[in-house]
Amino acid sequence: MIQVFRRALAAASDQGRVLRFWLRDDDATRPGPRLERLISLCERHGVPPTLAVVPAGLDPALGGLLTGDARVALHGWSHRNHAGPREKKQELGPHRPAAEVLAELAEGRDLLGRVFPGRVLDLLVPPWNRIAPAVAEGLPGIGIRALSAYGRINARALPVLNADIDPIDWRARRSLRDPALLWQKLALRAQIDRPIGILTHHLDHDEAVWQFLDLLMGMTAGPHCRWITPEEMMPDLLSKGVTSFSSRSADRAGP
Repeated sequence: MIQVFRRALAAASDQGRVLRFWLRDDDATRPGPRLERLISLCERHGVPPTLAVVPAGLDPALGGLLTGDARVALHGWSHRNHAGPREKKQELGPHRPAAEVLAELAEGRDLLGRVFPGRVLDLLVPPWNRIAPAVAEGLPGIGIRALSAYGRINARALPVLNADIDPIDWRARRSLRDPALLWQKLALRAQIDRPIGILTHHLDHDEAVWQFLDLLMGMTAGPHCRWITPEEMMPDLLSKGVTSFSSRSADRAGP
């Protein structure tokens, strides 16, 4: 089971390759035991987390929790579903005018810049991995330079820095996926010369997921592996500062 990944690590070391990993954790809004556990785990293993933060529910105290090279990405505005009852959930879909959606995102990005100075990425994580083409096309105008999702996403307008491995089995037990499949998938990804993105949801972890993450981080702490931040994949992704979007916010005042 786990040996297949151990062999992949050994092969990379023999070939002189350094495997790169990065961690994205979704749905952060406030300090709490689960988020604090994730950050403590990352600090212990030298992993710089990227937190996908929901601005509408943001407790500014979260800004004081982050240390080291922790990064912050925009996770929509409110993580609220605007789709119909028979549609897949979407916050950034075509159900509202694109200008209204973009104004909310601009306001959220502005808020993140104030709470997390020096840590904010020009990176949007669309809730439920869905975004309308008209919204995606308008993102560069509010300073967003890349998207990050899990699986396929309609993002022709921007580069995509997707996560590759989600350890949670959402459809069945909402616990750890079959470990054999996870280690096999990690071993296959290790053969590709690009960073491996690990997706976590701290609020939904059970003990099996925590143990898997602890084991994975421990196994990849040696010189043959390196945990990186997203701007190492895309230069200049770390925000240089947030522009005022007051004019766009005014667009939200429509019906």
